[in-house]
Amino acid sequence: MAQPQFASSQVASELGATEHRIVITNKHGEKLVGILHQTGSNKIVVLCHGFTASKSGIIVDLADAITRQGISIFRFDFSGNGESEGEFQYGNYRKEADDLHSVVSYLNQDKYDVTAIVGHSKGGDVVVLYASMYDDVHTVVNLSGRFYLEKGIEERLGKDFIDRINKEGYIDVTGKSGKVLYWVTKDSLIERINIDMHAASLCISKECSFFTVHGSSDELIPVEDAYEFAKHIPNHKLRVIEGANHCYTAHRKELSSAVVDFIMSNKAADTLLAKDERVLINCC
Repeated sequence: MAQPQFASSQVASELGATEHRIVITNKHGEKLVGILHQTGSNKIVVLCHGFTASKSGIIVDLADAITRQGISIFRFDFSGNGESEGEFQYGNYRKEADDLHSVVSYLNQDKYDVTAIVGHSKGGDVVVLYASMYDDVHTVVNLSGRFYLEKGIEERLGKDFIDRINKEGYIDVTGKSGKVLYWVTKDSLIERINIDMHAASLCISKECSFFTVHGSSDELIPVEDAYEFAKHIPNHKLRVIEGANHCYTAHRKELSSAVVDFIMSNKAADTLLAKDERVLINCC
């Protein structure tokens, strides 16, 4: 099912980690392509990219910061994105949560302990949905996810998007050059609008340790959305990074430090809990 291939990079070598290209098949038979940063530890964090993005960019910076702590990383492209198979869709939130489940299941079967899942932007919404659907990863990090998914559509599709999509059944989204970047179907638009992040947030177990990070100067998703996640997710910690934009362009180090500190603090707590349980068993 997976097809590992050895690869190397200067960064991975400097960090004492090796990189392997891994291909995992999702429930729809599509191949998801990812990079495994192997530090020698079976503790692993899965990183999820945002809308029209891939396993590169901000995801690589996070991978480097986490592997420096000796924790392995898996970063991958959702179906229809990057190197992965499948058709790109405007919505696909639940399908991407299923893609993530295929990845977590594969890693668990390969004897890894998935310590945390981290998602940026749309990937943040995906990890929220994942935590509400599955109860197998107990540390979750949402970076700049959107709470109100019915918002932000007009900015991308134009003020008359409802009339256009009702008439044509789809909308072509073009760049400044006029080139079509992607197209939005009526079904994919409806799927996004119908995703209820409020209900999903309330479904997350209190045993799940949840962390939301958001930039105070996010130009795409208002920081107020982060406060909504904080209000409704039971076991939640919020960090607002002052002055940071949506991609944390000038605040990558601060973002990476916040994510690493949260993951390491939860890892330490889990280790202490496991030690206490062993002591209790021995005493009995």
